[in-house]
Amino acid sequence: MTFQDAVKSVLTTNYATFSGRARRSEYWWYVLFVFIASLVLGFIDQEVIGMGLLGGIFGLATLIPGIAVGVRRLHDRDMSGWWLLISLVPLIGWAILIYFLATPGTAGENRFGPEPVV
Repeated sequence: MTFQDAVKSVLTTNYATFSGRARRSEYWWYVLFVFIASLVLGFIDQEVIGMGLLGGIFGLATLIPGIAVGVRRLHDRDMSGWWLLISLVPLIGWAILIYFLATPGTAGENRFGPEPVV
């Protein structure tokens, strides 16, 4: 999956879709997009506006799709989306979650649906 396809999929057709599965590429391309856009908007906020208005609006706009793609990514590993809450445990929770999100999903169909297409 390309960068453009992943971001388009997460922000349009799967904006608030918490069911199904998401490939690693879809998740990590979306994370890269949010990271880069946050940097750019942070710079614009700092240099032009002087407050975090654009970054705050962008953060609110990408909150739901970010959670949704994270849940679908965990579903690809045949795990419940509730595992996202492990990130609330300081340090170790984030490390465990990154491991879960970075490892390959289950091959073939699992309880959350068929294997996502490329």
